[in-house]
Amino acid sequence: MFAPNSRYYNIPTATKTVTDSNGMPREIRYLRRRFIPSSEGMTTLVEHTVKQSDRLDNITARYLGDPTQFWQVCDSNNVINPNELTDEIGRVIKISFPHL
Repeated sequence: MFAPNSRYYNIPTATKTVTDSNGMPREIRYLRRRFIPSSEGMTTLVEHTVKQSDRLDNITARYLGDPTQFWQVCDSNNVINPNELTDEIGRVIKISFPHL
């Protein structure tokens, strides 16, 4: 369902049966929750100091070669909200080897 470089690639699908408004059973498929992996064992490639005009997609493209892999940088820095990484000028963020 998801590309191999997606953060959701290895997340299992679950199923729940509910009753619809007509009293009929309906099956709902969904992805299980994704937990941020520990960054403890990741190898840091470089540390980047955030500047005024930085955007996470551009930072990710520069260091990892793919702007859609911003989530890898989020995982490396134990954050859920990507904006946290670039909202503070001078913040140092870790760029680690992808853990695909």
